[in-house]
Amino acid sequence: MYAIPLGVEGAELGPLEPWQAGEFLAHMDRGREYIGRYVPLPEATADLPSARAWLQRFADKAAADTGRLWGIRQDGRLVGGVLFRVFDTESGVCEAGCWLEPSAAGNGLVTRACEVIVDWAVEQRSMHRVEWHVDPANTPSINVARRLGMTREARLREVGVHRGERRDVEIWAVLAREWRARRRTAAGAE
Repeated sequence: MYAIPLGVEGAELGPLEPWQAGEFLAHMDRGREYIGRYVPLPEATADLPSARAWLQRFADKAAADTGRLWGIRQDGRLVGGVLFRVFDTESGVCEAGCWLEPSAAGNGLVTRACEVIVDWAVEQRSMHRVEWHVDPANTPSINVARRLGMTREARLREVGVHRGERRDVEIWAVLAREWRARRRTAAGAE
């Protein structure tokens, strides 16, 4: 199995596949309420069969080149993940997302993992635009979008339902030329 170091002691990004459903479910159980505040992932992965099915959906998306999924591990333990929920190579547009259990929050793991996948999407897969859809109340996720150099482009009012409540969604995005300029600036500062 491959793993990409995330620059935090013991943290790495690697595959998250259907055969890891038991590990994924244990992780989800540790962070179910925290993760579920803004995203429906905990409800979609309530037991082993649904966790395996969710992971299989992303394995199928990867095979069709329409999505991707990676796990974030800290000292070998799954603590979160990043994904491309949408990956449209024809239009050059993808949508990144993330989740993290509370024990791993505040260490920059999501930002570092997202830098890896956004860089891959832009540089290796020639994506033109990377989007980030977020509940406006999810300040940590908005902060990640900002750290990724994304611009807030829109707020869609009451577009979704989460836990029985109508919710707004903000759309943030970074264009390939903006991403490359940001990376050049960061490299020049080192």
